[in-house]
Amino acid sequence: MVERLYQWTIAWAATPQAEWALLILAFAESSFFPIPPDVLLIAMAVAEPERSFFFAALCTLGSLFGGIFGYFLGKKGGRPILIRWFSNHTIARVERLFQRYDGWAITIAGFTPIPYKVFTLASGVFLIRFRTFVVASLLGRAGRFFIVATLFYFWGAPIKAFIDRYFNWISIAFVVLLVGGFFAFRLLKGRGDPLPETQEN
Repeated sequence: MVERLYQWTIAWAATPQAEWALLILAFAESSFFPIPPDVLLIAMAVAEPERSFFFAALCTLGSLFGGIFGYFLGKKGGRPILIRWFSNHTIARVERLFQRYDGWAITIAGFTPIPYKVFTLASGVFLIRFRTFVVASLLGRAGRFFIVATLFYFWGAPIKAFIDRYFNWISIAFVVLLVGGFFAFRLLKGRGDPLPETQEN
């Protein structure tokens, strides 16, 4: 069934409604649909690499609003929705990421093999601040989709085989840089804090 959905998703790239399909797919994938929008984004970018950034923007917009829908779905439906749709192991991994990184877990989620919808639902369940959720979702999803768009914009169709083979490694490298930058910022900020004043005797 997943294979049929995959082929059905790619088939939209050759239709006049491809852009609407990309927007709707990105929305649906952030809350309930199993196929990531990257497959349609890549198919469309192969056909029109000069429009790759526009396609990435559509993907980001649809994914952001789909994530917001998933957030409120999780907030209203609670943990039973997570338990029904995902394994306890996956839920536990997501919960550990939230405990360790808080809002940054949502940004990181855009580049992990764990389905993004788990994080959008879990954000509502774990009552992550809505503003934090929106900003982190925008950073994570835009980062993922615009990486793909950039590769196609500059290298066109020949880059497809490279992305198919190494996309997970590219994503992991981005996460390492993102997390490393976050901790470096925290470290530099801590060093820049003024020393407490000493009381005179």
